[in-house]
Amino acid sequence: MPHFRPDVGERAGIAPQYLSELERGLKDPSSEVLHAVSDALETPFYEIVRRAASVLDGTARFGPVVLAIAA
Repeated sequence: MPHFRPDVGERAGIAPQYLSELERGLKDPSSEVLHAVSDALETPFYEIVRRAASVLDGTARFGPVVLAIAA
């Protein structure tokens, strides 16, 4: 299972426990969290959403929606 780099949560302003819950698929991120993570990863927001959508429609090759963020 992919994991966020340790600095991503800090740069995104996300608490470590919440980030862990996102990684494990226990929480669904809000659009605000997705924006913060996309900024922290220096990845366009649309790419984060595209990857999340591939999980939801079953075309992704990995687990919960949050893994799309980490990829």
